[in-house]
Amino acid sequence: MAKQAKNAISPTRKEDFPEWYQQVVKEADLAENSETRGCMVIKPWGYALWENIQQQLDQYFKATGHQNAYFPLLIPLKYFEKEAQCAEGFATECAVVTHHRLEATKNDDGTTTMEPAGELAEPYIIRPTSETIIGAAFSRWTESYRDLPLLINQWANVMRWEMRTRLFLRTAEFLWQEGHTAHETKKEALEEAQQMHEIYEKFVTEHLAIPVIPGEKSEAERFPGAEQTFTIEAMVQDKKAVQAGTSHFLGQNFSKAQDISFTGRDNTIQHAWTTSWGVSTRLIGTLIMAHSDDDGLIAPPRIASQQIIIVPVTPKEETRDAVITACQDLAKELRELRFHGELLRVHVDKRDLNGGTKKWEWVKKGAPIRIEIGPRDLESGKVCLQRRDQAVTEKAFITQEEFLSSVLGTMQEIQDELLRRATELRDGNMQDCTDLDTFHKHWKSEEQPGWLVTPWAGDMEQEEQLSKEHKISIRCLPKGMQDGNEAPCILTGKPTKARAIWGRSY
Repeated sequence: MAKQAKNAISPTRKEDFPEWYQQVVKEADLAENSETRGCMVIKPWGYALWENIQQQLDQYFKATGHQNAYFPLLIPLKYFEKEAQCAEGFATECAVVTHHRLEATKNDDGTTTMEPAGELAEPYIIRPTSETIIGAAFSRWTESYRDLPLLINQWANVMRWEMRTRLFLRTAEFLWQEGHTAHETKKEALEEAQQMHEIYEKFVTEHLAIPVIPGEKSEAERFPGAEQTFTIEAMVQDKKAVQAGTSHFLGQNFSKAQDISFTGRDNTIQHAWTTSWGVSTRLIGTLIMAHSDDDGLIAPPRIASQQIIIVPVTPKEETRDAVITACQDLAKELRELRFHGELLRVHVDKRDLNGGTKKWEWVKKGAPIRIEIGPRDLESGKVCLQRRDQAVTEKAFITQEEFLSSVLGTMQEIQDELLRRATELRDGNMQDCTDLDTFHKHWKSEEQPGWLVTPWAGDMEQEEQLSKEHKISIRCLPKGMQDGNEAPCILTGKPTKARAIWGRSY
C-alpha cells in the first residue's frame, strides 16, 4: 500500500485555513484557475456537485409554479441608466463590451496581432445580474392584471469583475440561478420573496447539511434597489460567515424604471411589484468549508457527485474478473435503490491502480461511502465498508445483504451527522453581547472570533462605522429575534427589541 502522510491535506485547517481550502479544491479535483483572469474551470467532479444542486433546487422552484427561461448575456448600457440604484451597486464590477470584431495585422517577425475594431454604437454590459433586461421583457409581457404573476427563473452565468478571487467563493464569472417575478400587489410580491427565502433555508439545511440562520439584511447590506433583502447566513469552520442565498423584495423601484405596468382591476394603469432571488456556485465553497477535514472534501450524500464508490481489490490476475463482476453486480442492485426519491449514484473504480492510491483519492474527493471487495470477501460473502464521516482507519465488514438493506439508513446517518457537527460548531461560536467594551474586545482577539448577537437600533452610518473599525458586518437581523425582550442598543443605548448578528465574512 502506498505510504500516506498523517493528513492528506497540507497545511491543515488549524495551520492555514485559506490555503487548506485551496488545497482541498485541488486535491478533490473540483476546479482550477483558468487563463482568463479571475475565472475558473469547474472540473467534472466539482461540476457534478453543481448539477445535483441545480436539479434538486429546480424541483422546488417548479413545485411553486416557477418556469425556467433564458435571457441575453449582453445588456444594453441604457438599461442600467434607467435603473440608477442597480447601476451604482454594480458599476465598479461591470465588464463592458465596446467592439464587435477583430482585425489581424501581420508583424515583421511572422506573428499576428489582433486588434479590436468596429466600435459599437452603444456599449453592452456583460450581465452582473439580470434585473434590467428581464424587467424589459416583463414590460413587453404585461398588459393586464390577468398576465400576472410572472414567475420566471434563469440558470445562467454572470460576471462581476472581482479584484480578489477565490475558487467557488468569489470569481469574476460564476454560475447561479436568478429568479425574477412580477405581481399585482405588494402583499403577493412580499409573500413570494419570503417563500423563496424559506425554500433556500430548507434546501441548504436538508440537502447540503449546512445549518443557516434566516433573516433580513440591514439597510447597509441590502441589495441595490431593494426595499427588503432576506438572507440565509452560514458559519464555516474558521467561524466566518457566508451569505448562502438571498431573496429580494424590490417593491416598485424596478417596475417604475422599466415600465412594467398593467391595467388593474379598477381599469387604472398600475406598476407591478417585483422580486428577485438567487444562489450560486458559492454554495460549493460553503459546503467545502463547512464539512471538510484535513484529509479532503466531505460531501453530504444528498448532493455528492457519487454517493458510493466500489473498489475491486485484485491482487491476483486469476481472480480479477470474478471480483470485478461481483462489484458490478452489487452496483447494479444499488442503482435500483432510491435515496430521497433519486436513484443512487454508484461508481465502480476499475482502474489499474494500487489500492492505496485509489483509497486516498476517494477520501480526498469526499465520497460518502466506499466499499472494497476482494477475493476473500467473495468467499465470505462480505464487503469492507468505510464511511467518509468517520476516521479514515475505521472500517466494518458486513454481508452484502446487510449492506443492501442498511445502505439508505447509513447515508441518512451521514447526512444527519454532518448537519449535527456543523450546527454544534455554529451554536458553540455564537454568543449574546450587550456591552460595547466586550463587543470591541471580541473583534480584537488574536484568534478568529465567532459571531455576536447584539441589541441594535443604530442607523446605516453608525453600522458602517463599526463595520469599518473591526472589518465586520451585520450578517442579518435574524428571523424570530426581532420582537423579543427590550434591551439597550449596543451602540446608542436606545431601547430596542431588534437583534443583529455581527461577524466577519467571505
